[in-house]
Amino acid sequence: MTPTILVTNDDGITSSGIRTLIDEVRHLGKVTVVAPDSPQSAKGHAITINQPLRLVKVGIFEDWGIDAYACSGTPVDCVKLAVDKVFHKKPDLCVSGINHGSNAAINVIYSGTVSAAMEAAIERIPSIAFSLLNYSANANMEPCRKYVREIVNSVLQNGDGRNTLLNVNIPALPPEQIKGIKVCHQANAFWNEEFYEREDPVGRKYYWLTGEFVNDKMDHEGDQTALEEAYVSVVPLQFDLTAYKEMAYVRDILKK
Repeated sequence: MTPTILVTNDDGITSSGIRTLIDEVRHLGKVTVVAPDSPQSAKGHAITINQPLRLVKVGIFEDWGIDAYACSGTPVDCVKLAVDKVFHKKPDLCVSGINHGSNAAINVIYSGTVSAAMEAAIERIPSIAFSLLNYSANANMEPCRKYVREIVNSVLQNGDGRNTLLNVNIPALPPEQIKGIKVCHQANAFWNEEFYEREDPVGRKYYWLTGEFVNDKMDHEGDQTALEEAYVSVVPLQFDLTAYKEMAYVRDILKK
């Protein structure tokens, strides 16, 4: 039976990343696209609750015979609407991306790409988030193709009904320089942030977020180190945020 595949992203339905992703999975199942009508980067797991959502069928992938819908909401809205109003059931797989820029380490918390895949996992749909370490709108997506095919095909062939979410990051390197795939954990890496303070032409202050990404060099098995060593990183994620190692300590301090 042909698997049904939902494709979404956070860079918007016209991004080159989503077109590459669709091109690589359209031979593996029946693909339907539901993606934001405009860029929604760093939206995290936001949902729209105080304004109406619009879902418009568009013809940008008609040359491949693929139905596509542009959504006015967030990446998570796209997944929710896709399941309820487009598929009318749960698809067999959700793939999100290919994101323009890294979603390794702490970036998973902010990422709309990962959150779309996470929402699918919450719905008990196996899901994969793909990102390329190149923030340019014109990023060369060719290094991603081989790994998208390999990973998606593996999940389709071996899916076992778990709440599977794989966070895949791909180095921005020529294909021959990528060493392969490494399954690893989310790195202990973070943003050292600051806000630039400026003034607009009428003298009002505004702030522009900037920062430096810092990796713990002692964390040799994290995704950020794998990427720095020219590997594709694959991190299994979960939506249970319980810090199980801390439960005994919290019981102790609360006398429970």
